[in-house]
Amino acid sequence: MTSQGRPEPTTQSYFVGQLAKTAKRRKVAAPATIETLSSSLDYLTPDQISEVVEAHEYAEAAHEGQWRRTGHAYITHPTAVAAILSEMRMDHQTIMAALLHDVIEDSDTSKTQLGKQFGEQVADLVDGVSKLSKIFSTRDEAQAENFQKMALAMAKDIRVIMVKMADRLHNMRTIGVMSDQQRRRIARETLDFYAPIANRLGVHTMKTEFEELGFKALYPLRADRIARAVQAARGNRKALMEEIAHTITAALNRDGIKASVISREKHPYSIYRKMKTQQKPFAEIMDVFGFRIVVDQVDDCYRTLGVIHNLYKPLAGRFKDYIAIPKVNGYQSLHTSVFGLHGVPIEAQIRTKQMDAVAETGIAGHWLYKASDGSDFEPSQQRARRWAQDLLELQRQAGNPLEFIESLKLDLFPDEVYVFTPEGDILELPRGACPIDFAYAVHTDIGNRCVACRVDRALAPLSLQLQSGQSVEIVTSEDARPNPDWLTFAVTSRARSAIRLALKQQKGNEAIALGRKLLNRSLGNANKSINDFDFRRLRKVFGELGVRRLDELLESIGNGNMMAYVAAQKLLSFDNPDYESVAVEGGGPIAIRGGEGLVINYGRCCGPVPGDQIVGHMTPGKGFVVHIETCPNINEIRRRAAREIIPARWTLSTEGEFFTSLKVDVSRRKGILAEIASEVTAVDAGVDHIQVEERNAEASTMMLGLTVKNRSHLARVMRRLRNVQAVINLARTGN
Repeated sequence: MTSQGRPEPTTQSYFVGQLAKTAKRRKVAAPATIETLSSSLDYLTPDQISEVVEAHEYAEAAHEGQWRRTGHAYITHPTAVAAILSEMRMDHQTIMAALLHDVIEDSDTSKTQLGKQFGEQVADLVDGVSKLSKIFSTRDEAQAENFQKMALAMAKDIRVIMVKMADRLHNMRTIGVMSDQQRRRIARETLDFYAPIANRLGVHTMKTEFEELGFKALYPLRADRIARAVQAARGNRKALMEEIAHTITAALNRDGIKASVISREKHPYSIYRKMKTQQKPFAEIMDVFGFRIVVDQVDDCYRTLGVIHNLYKPLAGRFKDYIAIPKVNGYQSLHTSVFGLHGVPIEAQIRTKQMDAVAETGIAGHWLYKASDGSDFEPSQQRARRWAQDLLELQRQAGNPLEFIESLKLDLFPDEVYVFTPEGDILELPRGACPIDFAYAVHTDIGNRCVACRVDRALAPLSLQLQSGQSVEIVTSEDARPNPDWLTFAVTSRARSAIRLALKQQKGNEAIALGRKLLNRSLGNANKSINDFDFRRLRKVFGELGVRRLDELLESIGNGNMMAYVAAQKLLSFDNPDYESVAVEGGGPIAIRGGEGLVINYGRCCGPVPGDQIVGHMTPGKGFVVHIETCPNINEIRRRAAREIIPARWTLSTEGEFFTSLKVDVSRRKGILAEIASEVTAVDAGVDHIQVEERNAEASTMMLGLTVKNRSHLARVMRRLRNVQAVINLARTGN
């Protein structure tokens, strides 16, 4: 090891070499042939198996002369992918798509040709997977755009993602032959996206293998050390594990419950993640003994729970009923933690055989068991399809591909809470969700019109983090609209995407209204208004201004991306050959009432409040920014481009609270900070922030950020503060 604790390059390279050696082994790189694949498809009809063999022959011809880095013929890869899916007993079309999944990209074969040869469904599956072959690239934009394509393909046919995950799984098994940079990139993608997607779809077996292979590829030395520690601990635990399993089995037999008691061993990546996130040592994590108890019927699950709790003392607050309320991926089980023999903690999972199959194979369980025991796995399929449809909704609402990826990451890592609607229905939300998330989960319109909420029948803040079992009621108003502050505490991808979309629409409408006001102001000097123009005749003018419609022109002006007087000059020149004699840089003041929304902002440098003499200027992306007339920043703009300064005035009635700031010099004494804050709140003003700078041993300077209603309200605050004995001097800042 180096002095900084990093592995020596020679040590690291040894484990990388082992990965490469493993990848080249035939049982890893080429684990299946068409003969072994066909023999594993005994659940299909002879005609379906013949179609699979035909697809293999077609793929073999298409990939002739192509080789993998492992040194094996390329056809071994699609055959291995098909074998992975055959273990899940996927239908014959999915197996055929797996065999053909690289044909479109790596040969001259087209989707149309595949459709004629093997049918449209197989061709669509292959085409869907082909689009995903470069889901991730070095550029974030390209990553996100290609991942959006996956959402579209999944929504059309969920089997696309099963083929893609099997493809990625075999690539991960042979990742050791990749270059260091490729190995790290692919392993990180697998841990960040493919493992969570497998978990989201309930395919636990794939999720676990993705994590273990990704861990070894990304951190080979750490993976080896934890694996060795687990192996060493296994010998010490074996006898006690067997004793606990025997005791539980005997207790269940006495109650006439037929069950399989299986010890669960933690996987190295799971241990590593807990050590890292929970800051726990290895020994503390390995002290917990895990068991899975599989029974025949649902009522046996609850009877087994009673037996376990009679046998060992349960830990308070460590019981979860995922049978009554399944996880979002369809997982069902009873979870409980108890003190076992010799006081060792035991985690028990109790489930039926069908629940165990869903837990291991997720949506694949639909194909795996539908032909054998008639079990109903359709709920898992429906959940998967709903999730794929939700991805399309996220894609529609996202402003750009990177927003979509952000939303997807939030959606892939849920830790659920369960809350009730006023009608008694249960909604599942991720941990940390607030009433805003709840509102958007009910319906987008409910979220957009939300103004308040009641949690357990009592008024509560919209930012409150919800807990399982709470009842939530949303109060709405037709005039309400989303608040940008909601994005600071909403956690669900659905809520955040819907808020962003609504804010964009809201900002667009407000920008159009402001742009109309500004353009009419400039046109007013020529005794004109927007209504005086026939805009059907002004397409050439729109083209010169880079817009197609009047609303686009007004929105561009309102957002500060175009000056109103420039647009006015263009419009007047079309209608009046003598327009140069008309000055349009001036005009009357813009009326400010407060609460206009997203395109009228207030300078933080001077903090204008109603009653101050104000002006403004247009800033690209921010719209109209209001300043006090004497603000130093406005003076700078005035020197640089005087005509960009736009007069403004407050309306007779203003709305809302306005930010401003004070500089307060105080004598240093204990409790002065609390005293200042108390005096401010005593006159119904708000404290936004307080910064303290020590001047010397006797005095300090406070920068006090306030929210007030108007200038007279601010005057009351200042009078109140001047009466504080420790205050030496105070004044507004920035003017």
